Amino acid sequence: MQSTLGELVMQSDKKRPPVDVMRLVTQHSTRWTVSKYKENQILYAQGDPADSVFYIQTGKVKVTVISERGKGAIVAIRGQDEFCGEGALTGRPLRLATVTTMSACEIVRLEKQAVVSLLHDDQDFADYFLDHLLIRTGRVEADLVDQLFNSGEMRLARALLLLANYGNDNGLEPLSIDLNHETLAEMIGTTRSRVNFFMNKFRKLGLIKYNGKLEVQKALLNFVLHERPNIER
Repeated sequence: MQSTLGELVMQSDKKRPPVDVMRLVTQHSTRWTVSKYKENQILYAQGDPADSVFYIQTGKVKVTVISERGKGAIVAIRGQDEFCGEGALTGRPLRLATVTTMSACEIVRLEKQAVVSLLHDDQDFADYFLDHLLIRTGRVEADLVDQLFNSGEMRLARALLLLANYGNDNGLEPLSIDLNHETLAEMIGTTRSRVNFFMNKFRKLGLIKYNGKLEVQKALLNFVLHERPNIER
């Protein structure tokens, strides 16, 4: 049976149990470096050597893929306490995507072999990393269902809820990142003009607020949970 959009939102961002990743990393004398990034800095680019894994301590990044024809698409947003670049562990020699910061970030770089050693030697780290991968897989499946079966309006609503950290113990948080409509359009696979139309509708309905900063209201979740059919794509 096809999942409803509300179920996709609720299932795709379950909060994992807290783990002090840096404590686990440091107690094993693992090779790592931590760097601070400004907004719109490239962490690594598509085609770069895949020789490390990154752990995001603070901030958010976007994962972008460029086709051979030069067309780009945002395929994921990664945030605090998430990993990126884990494809390096599969033996791929080159990065398949570009990761760019969306805000000020503090990010830890772990050598590929160091991560492999941690997975073998530390059960807590292995459990946390596996949980991360399972959540990521669930998100990809939910994104695919979302793209295939839901309207552009509902895809946008779901994206906003996920970006606002729905499922976090702190509840719905205001978006602290200045996401432009072009970026949102790339994320959900529609045009900027459609995003403009939907965002204006959401604002008029009181589902979001925008006064220099985008703030997602709890009412948007209710809107999604009581989705209506025959909404224009």
